Amino acid sequence: MATSQPQRPIRVLVAKPGLDGHDRGAKVVATALRDAGMEVIYTGLRQTPEMIVQAALQEDVDCIGLSILSGAHNAVVPRVLELLKANAMDGVLVVVGGIIPAADAAQLQAAGVGCIFPPGSRLQEIVDYIRSNVRPSPHFAG
Repeated sequence: MATSQPQRPIRVLVAKPGLDGHDRGAKVVATALRDAGMEVIYTGLRQTPEMIVQAALQEDVDCIGLSILSGAHNAVVPRVLELLKANAMDGVLVVVGGIIPAADAAQLQAAGVGCIFPPGSRLQEIVDYIRSNVRPSPHFAG
């Protein structure tokens, strides 16, 4: 007889990597995710890939949302993916929001990013994508 274990809320780390100081969009998305019942950890501005992955590891997150408007996505995102893999966290969903040229978006998705959300993306679209694509955490025992 299978027992149904309670599921914990989806845990999402929202981060602003690099030197970009504009975090209004990241805060709006973080609020929408929280309003949708997810647990949100917002790391703040000027995070390095190492800081982001360390926080994700400590917080046992299911998803990392990176907000990048600085143009540093080709340096930052692959490094985050590399560090996730090195820490046996390559099952964590990574989504990126910001100004990402189409050719770069295709490369990032080929490297492991789940989805790219450009400016103007609907908040419900982001919520729905995360809900549909997060893998349940094996660490939650109820």
